[in-house]
Amino acid sequence: MHKFFILIITATLLVSCNLFVSEPVEEPVARVGENYLYKSDLQKILNKNITAEDSLIVVNNYIQNWAQEQILLERAKINLTEAKQAQFEDLVKQYRADLYTNAYKEGIVAKSMDTSVSEEAAESFYEAHKNNFKLNEDLVKIRYVNVSEGYPDIKMVREAFKKYDEDGRMYLQNSELKFRAYSFNDSVWVKSSSVVKKIPGLTLENKDEYLKKSHFFELSDSLGVYLVTVNEVLNRSQTAPLEYVIPTVKKIILNKRKLEFIKNLEKDLLDEATRKKEFEVFENKKNKQK
Repeated sequence: MHKFFILIITATLLVSCNLFVSEPVEEPVARVGENYLYKSDLQKILNKNITAEDSLIVVNNYIQNWAQEQILLERAKINLTEAKQAQFEDLVKQYRADLYTNAYKEGIVAKSMDTSVSEEAAESFYEAHKNNFKLNEDLVKIRYVNVSEGYPDIKMVREAFKKYDEDGRMYLQNSELKFRAYSFNDSVWVKSSSVVKKIPGLTLENKDEYLKKSHFFELSDSLGVYLVTVNEVLNRSQTAPLEYVIPTVKKIILNKRKLEFIKNLEKDLLDEATRKKEFEVFENKKNKQK
């Protein structure tokens, strides 16, 4: 019996000793009030490729900023009313919830939602909402070529550029490396403001004089000569062509599809939770008694 009690006491002492053995506590690098900054916090801001000298600067700046933030936070808590602090805590909780739920919904959308928009769907949407696609600035279709001042074959370039028949196009294509700049894709709509920035001599004040439908003009400066042919013009407040706004149209369609997808997702999740008894609304007993 005596040996039995000795064994119990010995076992108890061993267990008691283990209870008082604590995990090693990380040594802090800074403190403000009851808030501590640890080495592990600093690891997140350090780049492996950074030098020791730069690391010291980064760490010191981080500690200073952290301390200022903590001091301001403590002062704010002292000076703000409890009601205001409670309001802020609710906002923080809501922001945290929004971060998680939005990340989840975005992940589901990226994984499961169809993100393709056919040309037919885009055209159908455009035709149904054409009045919403008004231009806020002029558009033009142009081709141009810029050659250096004193270019020896300027007459041949001018002739080929103005005629722009099969032979002219071939000549210009074979001479592209000699040009300072050029664009022969005159089937694409571009903003008139972009043309003004690209061609010296054109200004917002005189652009209407030059940028006219089926109009050829030539401008020069100390660096070179610009030959420009304007094929088509759409003025501000006119309806934007589909080919110009199709990226916007597709984006609108996808946004509408996304909203509908998320709406159905939220409903399905709520229905599933209700079906599995994970969600229920408790009746008010007082109302039930009445």
